[in-house]
Amino acid sequence: MSSKAVRLTETKIKNASPRESDYVLGDGDGLQMRVRSNGSKLWNFNYYHPLTKKRINMGLGAYPETGLAQARKLTVDARQLIALGLDPKEHRDNARQQLRAASEHTLRKVAESWFELKKEGVTQAHAEDIWRSLTLHVFQDLGDLQISSITAPKVIDLLRPLETKGSLETVKRLSQRLNEILTYAVNSGLVQANPLSGIRAVFKKPKKQHMPALNPNELPELMVAIANASIKRTTRALIEWQLHTMTRPVEAATTCWADINFDNKTWTIPAERMKKRRAHIVPLTEQALAVLQAVRPYSGHREFVFPADRNPRTHCNSQTANMALKRMGFANRLVSHGMRSIASTTLNENGFEPELIEVALAHVDKDEVRSAYNRAEYVERRRPMMEWWSNHIQGAATGSLSVAAIYEGNSKEVVSSPLNCSLTSNPQNPTLGAAN
Repeated sequence: MSSKAVRLTETKIKNASPRESDYVLGDGDGLQMRVRSNGSKLWNFNYYHPLTKKRINMGLGAYPETGLAQARKLTVDARQLIALGLDPKEHRDNARQQLRAASEHTLRKVAESWFELKKEGVTQAHAEDIWRSLTLHVFQDLGDLQISSITAPKVIDLLRPLETKGSLETVKRLSQRLNEILTYAVNSGLVQANPLSGIRAVFKKPKKQHMPALNPNELPELMVAIANASIKRTTRALIEWQLHTMTRPVEAATTCWADINFDNKTWTIPAERMKKRRAHIVPLTEQALAVLQAVRPYSGHREFVFPADRNPRTHCNSQTANMALKRMGFANRLVSHGMRSIASTTLNENGFEPELIEVALAHVDKDEVRSAYNRAEYVERRRPMMEWWSNHIQGAATGSLSVAAIYEGNSKEVVSSPLNCSLTSNPQNPTLGAAN
């Protein structure tokens, strides 16, 4: 009969002195204390793997942080797992991994990973709007929660005050973005299912509102207002540039000199700056080119055609034109994006091909192959339409000082008309002569 192992005591452990090499003190049931030559004392559980039967050592901690009683309890727990056919070391490592994953996979951190992919498919301005909305409305309350603990009731409670306040569009967008984040978590193996898949159904739907836009017959009023407004010349040029090119506010605000081909009279907007993430070519009319010539002395040496006031190394804000229109008295009547609607309505009413109008507005053709094949052809087919539109704008500006009229006239050495005087010579609006 084998002798029973002598149990350890606190006194025996404290009196165990280091030797030249490590040695082991046994406590029975596989529990051991390894006394290191450096003086440290480590608990160890020695056992046979329940399936492979290989001998394994599992560390249980250092003494005195882990006391004798605690080490014995850990040994009992491990032996119980072995009796169930489980490897205690693997079981512990899996539990630790889950705890570590729980601390790493907060809503904020998962959202950061999702956002790295999301921002590749949207414009920079849209990406900034997405992250701003999450930071402002979500992360403060839910950002540090584990992604696995995000539930529909928690998100509903978060968004309900916004709904009560009437911010229905914000609720809609946040619901959509949180859904995408949870779907990303599902696809990444972090959660089993998306608990927010039907969450939008519990909120009121925002009423679809068209962006305010003037009627085509109100274009002369707009041109007169632009000419007489107390705005900087680059802002005035930005508005006219957007009007002539039929582009979106962010596309116009981020115009780069490098993207302008003066020889071919085209402006190629890179895919990363387009809403639909597809490069867009705009045929430039003489009036559009004249707008560029007007701002060239102020930004021709910089990257962006319309630089920001505070930091000229970057572009102006996409809301610059919109804020100017508000100050000019067009609040609730026209937003800068609505100028595209004026162009679309006018061109459709005057019999231009709807297909060409849609391409000019950079609306994606459903037949991508056909669209790509005809892209170059559409540029030339659109030129007459764009020229007609620019002439229409200039005609609406009769009696005003449009940027295009001034600089196009100067380029042709026409100086008899008051429309062709310098911006600095406008006695009604001296601010137009101020440098941007």
